[in-house]
Amino acid sequence: MSLLEAIILGIVQGLTEFLPVSSTGHLELGKAILGDTSVPQESMMFTVVVHFATALATLVVYRSEVGRIASGLWRRENNDEFKFSLKILLSMIPAAAVGVLFADEIESLFNRQILLVGLMLWVTGLLLMVADRSKNTSKDVSFFHAAIIGVSQAIAILPGISRSGATISTSVLLGVDRSKAASFSFLMVVPLIIGKIARDLMDGGIHVTESQIGVLIAGFLAAFLTGILACQWMIKLVRNAQLVYFSYYCFIVGTLAISYQVFQ
Repeated sequence: MSLLEAIILGIVQGLTEFLPVSSTGHLELGKAILGDTSVPQESMMFTVVVHFATALATLVVYRSEVGRIASGLWRRENNDEFKFSLKILLSMIPAAAVGVLFADEIESLFNRQILLVGLMLWVTGLLLMVADRSKNTSKDVSFFHAAIIGVSQAIAILPGISRSGATISTSVLLGVDRSKAASFSFLMVVPLIIGKIARDLMDGGIHVTESQIGVLIAGFLAAFLTGILACQWMIKLVRNAQLVYFSYYCFIVGTLAISYQVFQ
């Protein structure tokens, strides 16, 4: 993978992590279009690094909320910030369990599985279309909601299923306020990404060669900068109930991906 390809894929990740169109799916499509020939482990490494970049972008955009949550945890009081943190932890359990139990199977999915990406983009599009028709409320995320949203996040490990699309749509269908749904969706993935990086570092799962460093840095910076812009944009879009336009996009790209695989 060249530096230019890394920057392009980083921009793709930065934009699509927050927009409900599946960042992992678009990364796999981008790798296929650019002719990426890296082995699954290297491909997965790049995916993890650019996801880490967008996780940091989330912390920048939501720095005030993160500061309040950290303060609540430090004081260990039974306040709203402490309860929110517990909900975040609860939402992590399904995806963390799937990641630990099916690590090898998940890695194999990041090997240009274009047909799978296309089909899952159609699933994402249908979910967004249904969620867009739901009425907005002022409800907050409950512990029950957090558990169900966590299951959606676990399913979204599949490339082509938008993580933000699945979690925000699930929240909206459960009656959660759209702005609160977006905030919870973007913040709930941060501990998972950081945990994944920490776990791989501790067990030696991260092997970076000298030739990869420049590529990973380029992809990281591109994803981080575009991620900040996309996150702010997505918050406005969710608040204004414009998810249906992204469902059309998912249908189109999904169809193109399926056609590409079938007629290749």
